[in-house]
Amino acid sequence: MASDLERNTKEQERIGAEIEALQKQLGALQHDHSVLVSMQQALGGASLARPDTTTAPSVPEQASVEPKPTKAKKTGAAGAKKTASKKTATKKTAAKASSATASTTAASPTLVELVRTHVEQQSEPRSAAEISSALGQAHPERNIKTTVVRTTLEGLVAKNHVHRTKQGSSVFYTSAAAPKPAAVEAQPETAAG
Repeated sequence: MASDLERNTKEQERIGAEIEALQKQLGALQHDHSVLVSMQQALGGASLARPDTTTAPSVPEQASVEPKPTKAKKTGAAGAKKTASKKTATKKTAAKASSATASTTAASPTLVELVRTHVEQQSEPRSAAEISSALGQAHPERNIKTTVVRTTLEGLVAKNHVHRTKQGSSVFYTSAAAPKPAAVEAQPETAAG
């Protein structure tokens, strides 16, 4: 009986650790999803339906289940209440963290706005790497990756907010408000035609 009780307790601890790890992964995925949705909306794409986060997914529901009676017998009723209150506190902390992240994201400018403003302030063409490093220095609290900046720039090019020029294998971006390099190339064609 004692070995079964010990095995049951160890199994509960193992599963509890797995649930906690999965909750962290879920939180990260939900955060990434909200960032991607806001980027898509800023770029003018069709909005995706945000998964309903008010109803808890199956994994967090399992975390809120009361401990099994075998554990309650071992630790007593006070121990069971303590375990349940710890799980409730963990869920509350996770909810506060996700709402704080959402409010911080809403208060700060989007990456599209940051990229567009930065390009407009530049007097000469810049590469995606130069723009991402400048934004990374200006906003150290944000994790700005060159690939995401490049994708954002291409979205702005598609909307004619930014112009793209190629010099060899390098691609440079300028603001649409700046003189267009493409217009300079188009003048010889109109003179010839």
